Amino acid sequence: MKIADLDLGYRPVSLAPMEDVTDPSFRLICREMGAAMVYTEFVSAEALIRDISSTVRKLHIDPSERPVAIQIYGRDPEAMVQAARIVEKAGPDIIDINFGCPVKKVASKGAGAGMLRDIPKLLSITKAVVEAVDIPVTVKTRLGWDCENKIITDLAPRLQDCGIKALTIHGRTRSQMYNGHADWTLIREVRNDPRIEIPIIGNGDITTPEEAREAFERYGVDAVMVGRGAIGAPWIFKEMKDYIATGRYTPLSDLQKMEILKRQISESIDRIDEYRGILHIRRHIAATPLFKGIPNFRETRIKLLRAETHQELLDLLDFTMENFLLKKES
Repeated sequence: MKIADLDLGYRPVSLAPMEDVTDPSFRLICREMGAAMVYTEFVSAEALIRDISSTVRKLHIDPSERPVAIQIYGRDPEAMVQAARIVEKAGPDIIDINFGCPVKKVASKGAGAGMLRDIPKLLSITKAVVEAVDIPVTVKTRLGWDCENKIITDLAPRLQDCGIKALTIHGRTRSQMYNGHADWTLIREVRNDPRIEIPIIGNGDITTPEEAREAFERYGVDAVMVGRGAIGAPWIFKEMKDYIATGRYTPLSDLQKMEILKRQISESIDRIDEYRGILHIRRHIAATPLFKGIPNFRETRIKLLRAETHQELLDLLDFTMENFLLKKES
């Protein structure tokens, strides 16, 4: 599958952009595990053009994580154009426009999924960004604002006409947030539309290798994007890639997964500092399926999420490995 001239290979699975999740270290690990492409945390156009340091830092790209997309969001066309030009200088392979973020602080201000209530402006911003830069521009959006306004089948061809090179569709409306189940039938309808010539990437509720393969075979998408299913489990990309290609996969051992989790912790601390690095990594520790099924683990989990030093975390993980995971594998 190609986005413009960027070849992502056979049935690619990419890492979705997620705020406070897809930092450089996590993106690199996901690429090593088989993610075809990775996306940065989303970048506020307004904050970027005001040169807010925390936002500018999100533009850092490690050459080893390519191909990588930087995702921007905003509601003002001129700010989005200025931000796109700044982002282009950072050297990503793709600029992605976020028209799908459902969180209140973004959508209520008319950005992210909030743009689904103003389609003329959404299209105007898309066309302006495409014309402002020389690298491929893509869009990520949702089915519509709510269940009474699922407009994606009409919107997709209009976005294509703006010049985007691929479209990612999350199979929920904004009003659903992340509740209920993603509806892939409308994603399939867009993919089967004879007017559509660009790749269609499906997103939503893909958490297992079997679901990833089904997305290709049942819904005909050109690529799959994985978000929450990868938090605390970057090895999911290896499993998905193997299963899509061969119909089987061999999970990593618990020891291998534990080493990856320890690496995430260390690199998070190295990137920021001990206190903030541990706060950042707690989301991965809380979400990881590595500890799933361990009996009487609640007390240890609480300790993991309350740990305040790197050494304390490592000691607790070693304790977990010695007392639970090795027994689980035996």
